[in-house]
Amino acid sequence: MPNTYSQLLVHLIFAVQGRQNLISNSWKEELFKYITGIVTNKKQRLLCINGTGDHIHILIGLRPDIAVSDLVRDIKSNSTNFINTRKFARGNFNWQTGYGAFTYSNSQIDRVVKYILNQEKHHTKKTFKEEYVEFLNKFSINFEEKYLFDWL
Repeated sequence: MPNTYSQLLVHLIFAVQGRQNLISNSWKEELFKYITGIVTNKKQRLLCINGTGDHIHILIGLRPDIAVSDLVRDIKSNSTNFINTRKFARGNFNWQTGYGAFTYSNSQIDRVVKYILNQEKHHTKKTFKEEYVEFLNKFSINFEEKYLFDWL
């Protein structure tokens, strides 16, 4: 798209199906590198990725030529195949349906990156459910809890 300029920063959050603690530290970095490749191949800019055993956070500089839903679909589908092909998780690995997508301004990048990089420490004090509901409230998103992720 010549002469199209944008600055769209999107913070994505999605969870393992059933909120199972399946993302192991032993292969987490390999997964994150693979997801980085997916995003890069879609000509998007991955700024930060991290997570815990049951969910991940990704900060992306999004170009306006792709829908967020299409990018998330491709990340989830391809990374699921990657995990299952390598048999990283016992049984069949899947991501839950749905995701969170939150936008930020350029001045907030450092704060969001620090937040994402400190996930392990952050979740010693707060559950994923508490964190996710906090994001929805912070961004004034109306929701019904029964339609959120499946909580264990």
